[in-house]
Amino acid sequence: MTTALAETHADLAPGSVVVIRDEEWLVTSTEDTADGLLVHVQGLGELVRDSTASFYASLDRIEPLDPAAARVVADSSPHYRTARLWLESTYRKTPVPLGDSNLTVSTRALADALTYQQTAVRKALDPANLRPRILLADAVGLGKTLEIGMILSELVRRGRGERILIVTPRHVLEQMQHEMWSRFALPFVRLDSAGIQRVRQRMPATRSPFSFYKRVIISIDTLKSERYIAHLKKQRWDAVVIDESHNLANVATLNNQLARLLSRNAEALILASATPHNGRKESFAELLRLLDPSAVPPDGVASPEEVERLVIRRHRHSPEVAGAVGADWAERQEPVNRLVQASEPENAIARELDETWLHPVGGVSPHSGQNSSLFPWTLAKAFLSSPAALRDTVVERIKRLGAGPAADTERKALKRLLDLASAAVPHKPAKYHALLDELRRIGVKKGASERAVVFAERIATLRWLQEHLPKDLGLPREAVEIMHGGLADDEQQRIVEAFKQEQAPIRVLVTGDVASEGVNLHAQCHELIHFDIPWSLIRIEQRNGRIDRYGQKTPPRITALLLEPTSERFAGDIRVLASLVTKENEAHTALGDVASLMGKYDVDGEEEQIKAVLAGAKALDDVVRTVDEVAASDDLTGLFYRLFDAPAVTSPDQVTPREPDGRAGSGLYPDEISYLDEALRAAFIDPTAPPGNNGVAWRRNPKFGTAQMVPPKDLTQRLAVLPQSYLADRRVTDEFVLATTSLRGKDRLEAARRDETSSSWPDAHFLSPLHPVLDWASDKALAHLNRNEVFAVRGDVDSPTVLLLGTLTNRRGQVVSTSWLTAEFPALEDPDFTLVSPYASAHEALQALGWGTTRANPGAVGDLDRLQRLIPVAVRHARAQMREVFAAAGADVARRVEQWVRRLDAWDTEADALLQRRELRQRRVSVQQEREIVTAMNPDRQLVRPLLVVVPQVETHA
Repeated sequence: MTTALAETHADLAPGSVVVIRDEEWLVTSTEDTADGLLVHVQGLGELVRDSTASFYASLDRIEPLDPAAARVVADSSPHYRTARLWLESTYRKTPVPLGDSNLTVSTRALADALTYQQTAVRKALDPANLRPRILLADAVGLGKTLEIGMILSELVRRGRGERILIVTPRHVLEQMQHEMWSRFALPFVRLDSAGIQRVRQRMPATRSPFSFYKRVIISIDTLKSERYIAHLKKQRWDAVVIDESHNLANVATLNNQLARLLSRNAEALILASATPHNGRKESFAELLRLLDPSAVPPDGVASPEEVERLVIRRHRHSPEVAGAVGADWAERQEPVNRLVQASEPENAIARELDETWLHPVGGVSPHSGQNSSLFPWTLAKAFLSSPAALRDTVVERIKRLGAGPAADTERKALKRLLDLASAAVPHKPAKYHALLDELRRIGVKKGASERAVVFAERIATLRWLQEHLPKDLGLPREAVEIMHGGLADDEQQRIVEAFKQEQAPIRVLVTGDVASEGVNLHAQCHELIHFDIPWSLIRIEQRNGRIDRYGQKTPPRITALLLEPTSERFAGDIRVLASLVTKENEAHTALGDVASLMGKYDVDGEEEQIKAVLAGAKALDDVVRTVDEVAASDDLTGLFYRLFDAPAVTSPDQVTPREPDGRAGSGLYPDEISYLDEALRAAFIDPTAPPGNNGVAWRRNPKFGTAQMVPPKDLTQRLAVLPQSYLADRRVTDEFVLATTSLRGKDRLEAARRDETSSSWPDAHFLSPLHPVLDWASDKALAHLNRNEVFAVRGDVDSPTVLLLGTLTNRRGQVVSTSWLTAEFPALEDPDFTLVSPYASAHEALQALGWGTTRANPGAVGDLDRLQRLIPVAVRHARAQMREVFAAAGADVARRVEQWVRRLDAWDTEADALLQRRELRQRRVSVQQEREIVTAMNPDRQLVRPLLVVVPQVETHA
């Protein structure tokens, strides 16, 4: 790169105005790529207004406009409306610096301001980490989805969230999309089965949906297809979110390969899991490597300091959480284990299982396959779900049997069991009668609103319950819905959304464990019934967390139904299962993490242990540890307890909430609706007129906290990326209704669950700071000035004063620091005599200029030629002042970069001392990539922009 070109590139920083192809553009971000400097811009000129584009400096001539040559123009609009809008829009388009830990937009979204969630956001944004990378490991129910939305909101405000990918299990795609849009005004295109089909109709088959859409939410199962992996290799993301990230830890899986690919191509990485480790240090180390390849030394043992740096973990009874949730998370009631006496047909099955399979004479079961001591408990597990489930299990086993004497013996025993199960199916199981009793106790009946979720493992059991419950409860058939993993993703999402809505006919959700992870079922429900008890503490906790979570206002009640046959040995064995519910409740209170009790961190692994206990091979106390034993252990569970779960000195009543400490706007407008209202009045002759008459049918109703408009064509085009079901249900392209206060926004969000149209989308969308309507309004306001112009206005100053904004950026195009200052000229005849004053924020600078409130405009400021001479002088003095300010900021970044480089050097040194194993060589590549990223974090560009020329209210002419 030539010296002249390098100097030109030094002016290409976010906020600078450039001319490309004879059109004027605002630079929003820049990045160094393998093909040279890539500049992302927003159109300002007449032909490119409302357009975004990206240009390579090596291919297009990019001419930065000289800030010192800016032309002064007078603002004659009423109350300086044009200048106010332009200033506010400039502020909103200027990214918050990387090192600013203040929360700005996330605390003004449609979510409760919970201090423990804000702590997670601050940790993710901690400048000491250089890149936002974190494992959100909060226990079930604390609101990891909201934490994700808050972090993404702050990244967007920092200019680091243009391209975002969210990867979730398929049954929570719509839930995640709903939360991101309804609460944070972050629209994501959902690529479920229906969404992919829709995308294929709109774009060429060879084009990647990830290049077509900037923000996408997709399931990991869909993303794993070879077609998408090929596209992903070419995509760079500002942020990637992977939910249920414990599924990534096994290096031999496609999930892990996909996660590695995304990690390499993502600036920010957010992993989320309530079960952050599986007890194996090497698996947990792999998760940490995804976040930071140098966090785990080459020997594979991560230090407690690194775990604490990259992981955040709290649970329901952590002091920080308990002190914040209050009545918005009611304490669960003591769980109820209900023993149910078996019917005679069920006792016949139990005796056959006991005498032939579980405790056979001679100790040999008829099972002809492997694990002969455990397979009988597979049959018992199916029976304890329902006779129908046992029948299906036996039929499938018979189909798989081969030939030979051993197979013939097993087939004969299985057929006897099949006959007993088939005979029992027409009779209603004893547990079913107990379930009816529980549902009637809850109040589930025709005309009532009470609801319950019933969990069972086997699909045969679910189908049997769905078939019989409506008639026996006197309910219409649609009042009982069934959900299991065999349903299509959009059907699963439809059922979950219906269960949240008050006016939906569903009263009982009968579901398998597909609904045990990530799904929120607490909006209209506080009763959960385990029709069969999982043989896994993890699964019990996951199920319970569907209704026992933040936002649950009624104490949740957990009921477990457990069959008790007359066969004493069998009954004694399965009483073990009742204790699992009790142990889960104990761990929930003390640890917030039941997985550590058994130390398997895997549902299948826990089930095998419980089978061994039931088979008499192990004792329950040897398999399930106590809370005290977990705390004292020297493995990962003990480390997590000491780092995150040990009782703190601070009691819940001593936790002091921290107020939000940033601003969504500059302070020129008291709220978002005031800014939007003024922007519309500036953009349209009469915004209240219909669209055909240069208006948008704008209406405000302050009494009810709403406003509405008919989106014009250019706004409608932007709204195309909003959730498709939202666009269809609320017809927002015909009329967009906005909730203008958070109180109204929450009210409409809650009301959506009671809406008779059966839409879970709010009929009035909350106008949060990141709302696309506001972004559209900002772009219109920025177009009020022609190329390289600055407004002249009046204010509370003693002499002409220029307001300037300085930004310091790094090679990655990220804003490292900003500086707001004024240059005052006490004597116009001597412009070199300048008083430069720095301010902590735009709000503080504007207050100093008398622009803290709306001002009357008596007319255009005169003598612009004399004011014009002040601009180059102000820019020169400001640059000198900012060099000192930015020197400190640059030194701080350089210090952190140097610390990071030393970490990478230490990793390399240790790696050199070890055998160059294949996996170590692969890790070295990731560490080298990290080194290149760290180097690019050093600041290298300064930009000074004059924003406003303010003269005294009564002009003097020296």
